[in-house]
Amino acid sequence: MTTSVEQHRQEAPSSVRCMVITVSDTRTAETDKSGRLMKQLLMEGGYEIVDYRIVKDEYALIQMLIREAAANDRVEAVLLNGGTGIAMRDTTYEAVRDVLDKEMPGFGEVFRYLSYAEDIGPAAILSRAVAGICGHTAVFSIPGSSGAVKLALSKIIVPELGHVMREIYKDLK
Repeated sequence: MTTSVEQHRQEAPSSVRCMVITVSDTRTAETDKSGRLMKQLLMEGGYEIVDYRIVKDEYALIQMLIREAAANDRVEAVLLNGGTGIAMRDTTYEAVRDVLDKEMPGFGEVFRYLSYAEDIGPAAILSRAVAGICGHTAVFSIPGSSGAVKLALSKIIVPELGHVMREIYKDLK
């Protein structure tokens, strides 16, 4: 007997067109190890990278990029890394949260749980990972460390992105 989750995964698209955004005041294309890892893990999972940007941690700029991506038929999912800490300069969480039409609180909860259990212990409380949808575009925002990128993509995003898109698309039919 097939469960509803298994059925949903079978009905999910096999590939999703993704935009990767690294939020950093200092990284360049040459030094963006986390952005490269994010693109690599998505492609290994069968997803397509249609755009890649490095942007400063500026609230309005981050929101503008997400809104532009949501209005672009080529982009189905936006994945951001960086800017999710608690320093005053870190505004990515607020920018992403405030542009979402619907939040997926379980993403941040599961990410922090896995971080606590597998990697960083109680320092996981400092993570402000967030996900949701903007229009019909999935949005995931995670910390900028390579460890966080690997954990979030390998354990959560790559296995579930198609399922997330299936849920978004079912409203369009």
